[in-house]
Amino acid sequence: MAWTKEMPARPVVAVAGATGAVGREFLRVLHDLDFPASEVRALASARSAGKKLAFDGCGDVPAGDLVVQEMTPESFEGVDIALFSAGSDVSKAMREAVVAAGAVMIDNSSAFRMDEDVPLVVPEVNPGDVSWHSGVIANPNCSTIQMVAALKPLYDLSRITRVVVSTYQAASGAGAPAMRELYDQTREFLDGAPDDELTVKAFQHRIAFNCIPHIDKFLEDDSTKEEWKMVVETKKIMGDEDIKVAATCVRVPVLRCHGESINVEFADEVTVEAARAALEAAPGITVMDDPASNVYPMPGLLAGTDGAYVGRLRRDPSVEHGLAFWNVADQIRKGAALNAVQIAQLLLPRA
Repeated sequence: MAWTKEMPARPVVAVAGATGAVGREFLRVLHDLDFPASEVRALASARSAGKKLAFDGCGDVPAGDLVVQEMTPESFEGVDIALFSAGSDVSKAMREAVVAAGAVMIDNSSAFRMDEDVPLVVPEVNPGDVSWHSGVIANPNCSTIQMVAALKPLYDLSRITRVVVSTYQAASGAGAPAMRELYDQTREFLDGAPDDELTVKAFQHRIAFNCIPHIDKFLEDDSTKEEWKMVVETKKIMGDEDIKVAATCVRVPVLRCHGESINVEFADEVTVEAARAALEAAPGITVMDDPASNVYPMPGLLAGTDGAYVGRLRRDPSVEHGLAFWNVADQIRKGAALNAVQIAQLLLPRA
């Protein structure tokens, strides 16, 4: 049953997992978008309770420190929107309490993404899907978000029949410990430490000066769960079960921002010129595409930015109606926190 509770114009917002990388980014995005909150609650585990998080303010909430509260089922009383980035197990454990309190959970984990009663939303692609939520809206996988944001304006030119994507995913996609490991390993490697003495905890292998074609666990067909997510989530978000998607996901020694090499096959001819015009007009997309001047998106230069960046747009001559392009986005911003707060904006009453 679709949600019928009316969202107030100045909602109370809870940030669940506030001390994590995405949780802290939630707070920055709430400020950056000046989300019209009447109150912001920072929630985390018991061990983080009492910590103070700097907050620049938004809506009716002034700048200052937020004191972290232990997250319990009672934490959501009086909350209207709960932004979750505390892991699948916590989201599942707290779902009933959040919904019973009358709040809408916007969940960044994979816990509910493929549930039939849970919309999976990228606001630039399928904003109307928020209308049928029943208390939970899922934030898609970071690598899926930036890809479908770029696919949507192209799909509007001609139906997409097939997508082949190879990802170049930043260490921070595996969390703060993974970023520290990249720093530490790089230092150790440059100091001459042999491979068997490098600190390897966050990844399956050394990440410094290496690429690891393994993100999440392997499935029975030898694809990884990360690759599976891109396949099934793309179909759900785009509303087209017939899109064929082939994904290879690779972890690379970049701190922040995922890159993706994407080849698209269409039902009908789409020219490079038409595709460029559609992308330039699309919300949330920035075209950086001037090869003669060496202009194209690069992860190392786009950390902290919003939206998705597209370059290297060209014809793919290996199929009848094909285009190829390169796509970069900050996976902590658009791939997580920004997308979730944009979903929250969609829930606000229209003036």
